[in-house]
Amino acid sequence: MKICVVGTGYVGLVGAAIFADWGNDVIGVDINEEKIERIKKGEMPIFEPGLSEIVLKNISEGRLTFTTSLSEGVRNSDVIFICVGTPQSDTGDADLSAVWKVAADIGKLIDSYKVIVTKSTVPVGTNQKLKQVIRDNMTSNADFDMVSNPEFLREGYSVEDMMQPDRTVIGSDSEKAFSIMRGLYEHLGKPILECDLKSAEMVKYASNAFLASKISFINEMAQICERSGADVSVVAKGMGLDNRIGPRFLSAGIGYGGSCFPKDVAALYKTSTDQAYDFRLLRGVMEVNENQKNYFVSKIVRYFGKNMADKTFGVLGLAFKENTDDIRDSVGIEIVKILRGLGAKLKVYDPEAMYNSKLVLGSTSVEYCLDKYEVMQDSDALIILTEWKEFANIDLERVKTLLKNPVIFDGRNIMDRNKIESSGFTYFAVGKRTAGLEALDKRPSGTPGVILKNGN
Repeated sequence: MKICVVGTGYVGLVGAAIFADWGNDVIGVDINEEKIERIKKGEMPIFEPGLSEIVLKNISEGRLTFTTSLSEGVRNSDVIFICVGTPQSDTGDADLSAVWKVAADIGKLIDSYKVIVTKSTVPVGTNQKLKQVIRDNMTSNADFDMVSNPEFLREGYSVEDMMQPDRTVIGSDSEKAFSIMRGLYEHLGKPILECDLKSAEMVKYASNAFLASKISFINEMAQICERSGADVSVVAKGMGLDNRIGPRFLSAGIGYGGSCFPKDVAALYKTSTDQAYDFRLLRGVMEVNENQKNYFVSKIVRYFGKNMADKTFGVLGLAFKENTDDIRDSVGIEIVKILRGLGAKLKVYDPEAMYNSKLVLGSTSVEYCLDKYEVMQDSDALIILTEWKEFANIDLERVKTLLKNPVIFDGRNIMDRNKIESSGFTYFAVGKRTAGLEALDKRPSGTPGVILKNGN
């Protein structure tokens, strides 16, 4: 099959590489010339385990090429995937400007039958509108069909998810398009759901909103566990053993972030209001997520006081999750900003997200360190904000000699509470009644509480 993939971000680049690895002839298209040249040299613009090797293999074997020419991609393909970004707009909607632009350009270039597929996450009804945009820009009488084929890739595990998906969703109103898309995916031996365009569009939003709801639910349970003395990790394990619930997305922490959950939850809520319905559950999910990071910061403020002009904190983790360099809507980045706004200095380290973080945070009151132990040197406390596995196995005796105070705030519950506290640390986890919390409760009333506004 001859395939064109428009957009070389997380979805497009992984998709192009895996499609080629399945034996298809694939052309990746992006308007960013520098990015395309880097990819051709094997320099990936994103960090994704295993991706570089697959890209280089398929380039060398002649199945995968990259270009800035959309005309070249459209002319030499039968199936065109639209994989451009749909970030959240100021109104909460998905910003579809890039999607409209690509669709209009494709319309001008079509001169034979094509299947045009949206993998970008788009609100319900978008594919019907895209049909009209393409038709309005066509200069030939060629036919085409639209397909909605949402992606369900987890950053950091995208290659694995693309090769071994739970399911494939194909939305269309054309049997010919269904047949072609079946030919692309049926070799995987996984369930394929064929449905109408609008239902396919809604599946992606419903899936992400439900997963975000699980995260907010366990974070609400964490609040109750801290206050009652239960351990949210044990509660989550007990819940997850029920096969009706499952263990995934039940890790309490500082809230969800990234390029998908925040914008998709907001976009689905906006869709509900556009349909004259108030999706009250999603309002609660978003509110809980916002409050979770504020509550975590409040522990730091209650321990050290609101005036932090003389405080330095060592921060481990800036990416929104492990195994990625993506900092879009990273809760860790937001917490760094809040603490900086309160006057604190930050020493930070992330295995992959340092470059991207510096572009966002700059150098004011932030020192970028070379490894996880450098952030601890002369810091007043250690703060863990991303669940990188290497952070769970730090040398506690070494940490104690580096920190000014043996205090750890673990925003991802990746450390062993008993081991930490028996080593002489004051430890703050999420959803666990630690000695640190007991000490805070004994402080005089009037101690500063939750921070509601972000700093700079």
